[in-house]
Amino acid sequence: MLNPEMPVASAARDLIAIEASLGAHNYKPLDVVLVRGRGVWVWDNNGNRYLDCLSAYSAVNQGHCHPKILAAMVEQANRLTLTSRAFRNDQLALLYEDLAQLTRSHKILPMNSGAEAVESALKAVRKWGYEVKGVPADRAEIVVCSNNFHGRTLAIVGFSTDPDARGGFGPFAPGFRVVPFGDYDALAAAVNENTVAFLVEPIQGEAGVIIPPPGYFKRVRALCNERKVTLILDEIQTGLGRTGKLLAEEHEGIEADVTLIGKALSGGFYPVSAVLSNSEVLGVLKPGQHGSTFGGNPLACAIARAALKVLVEEGMIENAERQGARFIAHLRGIRSPVVREVRGRGLMLAVELHPEAGGARRYCERLREAGLLAKDTHEHTIRIAPPLVITAGEVDWAAETFTRALSD
Repeated sequence: MLNPEMPVASAARDLIAIEASLGAHNYKPLDVVLVRGRGVWVWDNNGNRYLDCLSAYSAVNQGHCHPKILAAMVEQANRLTLTSRAFRNDQLALLYEDLAQLTRSHKILPMNSGAEAVESALKAVRKWGYEVKGVPADRAEIVVCSNNFHGRTLAIVGFSTDPDARGGFGPFAPGFRVVPFGDYDALAAAVNENTVAFLVEPIQGEAGVIIPPPGYFKRVRALCNERKVTLILDEIQTGLGRTGKLLAEEHEGIEADVTLIGKALSGGFYPVSAVLSNSEVLGVLKPGQHGSTFGGNPLACAIARAALKVLVEEGMIENAERQGARFIAHLRGIRSPVVREVRGRGLMLAVELHPEAGGARRYCERLREAGLLAKDTHEHTIRIAPPLVITAGEVDWAAETFTRALSD
C-alpha cells in the first residue's frame, strides 16, 4: 500500500521502478504517471496538468472520460456485462443497426482489439478467395504496404517491414506481398490471379502520418474492381472522425469492401473493434469457424453505441476538420531549423524533424515539461493527435507550446 506521507514525486518514481522491475520492457513511455483525465486534459500524480496530443493513439477521440459514455458503461455494467456468443444479448443487434446506418455496411463482425479485427479480416478474405473467387487451395495472396502498421500479432508482424517489429519472431506465414505505400504501379504489378485482397491504411499513422498522393485511392479502387480484389482499409487509427471525416476513405470519395475500426469505437473505455464488410466477404464464415468470447458482449456494445452517438451528435467530426486546419496552419508557420516537414489531415498531424535535430524524443520531453504530451515515432517524427473535442483556444496554446519547444 502506498504510504500516504510519501511525497508524490517519490511515489511516481517508485511506480516507475516497479514497472521496470516486474513488467515486460516492450514499451518506452515518457516518465509521467497519469491519474486523471477530462476532455483534452490529463493530470499526473503531482497535480500537473497536460494537454494530451496523442489520445491513446486515437482511442480517445471523444475526450477523456466523456460523461455520456461513462453513464452508458455504468448503466450496462449494472445490468449485464458478458454472455459470450453462446447466447444472444439485447445490445448487439442495436450496435449492428447503428454501425450499418452510419457506415452503410452490410455485415459486421464484432471483436475486441484492432489487431483482432485485422486477423479476422485476413481469415475471412482468404476463405472468400477460395470459395468465391476460385483461388486454388492455399495459394491466396494478400498485398500490403511497406512501413505498414496493423498490430503486433504473429501473422501481422510477419508482413511488417519494421525490423524491430519482426526481428526474432519467425518463421512467418506465407501469402503476403509487400509494395511501397502510395505507389500505384507497384501495386498493379503485384496483383495476380491469386490476389484476394489489398490491406492498407488510408494514412500510415505509426510510420509518421504518411499521406498517399492525391487520386491514389481512386485508382486503387478501380484496380480492385477490375481484378476482383477485396480492398481492406484499416481505419483503426484514421476512422471515426480523426481526419475530419467519419472515415478517411471519404476524402477520395471511395468505399472499401472491408473496413476495420476500433480504438475510438469505445471512446477509450473498453476494447472494442469491428470488421465492416459487404455481404460477400463476411458471408463465407459459418458457425464454429471464427469467434471471440468477449466480441460483441453487451457491455462493449452499449459503450460503443454511446461513443458513436456523441461523436456524431456533438459535432466532433466537423470540429476535427476545423481545428485540424487551424492547428496545421500554426505548425506550418513555425520557423525553426530543426523542422523538416509538417503534414496531416484533420487532427492526425505530424512534425518531422531533420536528422541533425537529435531525434524527436528529446523534443517530446521538452513538450512534457511545458505541459503537453506527444509521442515520437520512427526516431525523427512527432505525432500529434489530440481528442476531437479540442477548442480553438486549446489549439492555439498547443501550437505556441510547440513553437517554443522547437525554437529553443
